[in-house]
Amino acid sequence: MAAAMKARLRAVAPYSEFRVGAALLAKSGKIYSGANVESASYGLTCCAERIALFKALTEGEKDFKAMAIVAPMENGAMPCGACRQLLVEYASEATVFVADSRQPSAIREFKVKELLPGAFQLRPARRKKL
Repeated sequence: MAAAMKARLRAVAPYSEFRVGAALLAKSGKIYSGANVESASYGLTCCAERIALFKALTEGEKDFKAMAIVAPMENGAMPCGACRQLLVEYASEATVFVADSRQPSAIREFKVKELLPGAFQLRPARRKKL
């Protein structure tokens, strides 16, 4: 939660002013943080959860324990559908902790698999060695 709270301070939210922070704990023990980044073309906006996940994946992490998400919203902000889909694909065994950034000690806990029942999943393509 502390890493998510710190990440939230780096959000780029000039339109909504709704700052979200996320922190993803890899099984290696390393924490990857992310904050939401907005665009005037809202479809280009990226959530804190996806930024943290993409950072971890592009650094070579593959196994994750938990994600913390904080935002100034009663009971905390839940991950959107796109974030849930990516969490199912890349961090399906993780636990998600959600809290209101104004009251970060009131934490709700979920398993990724609970957040998106019946998730869309394909079997990864086999990669040819080059």
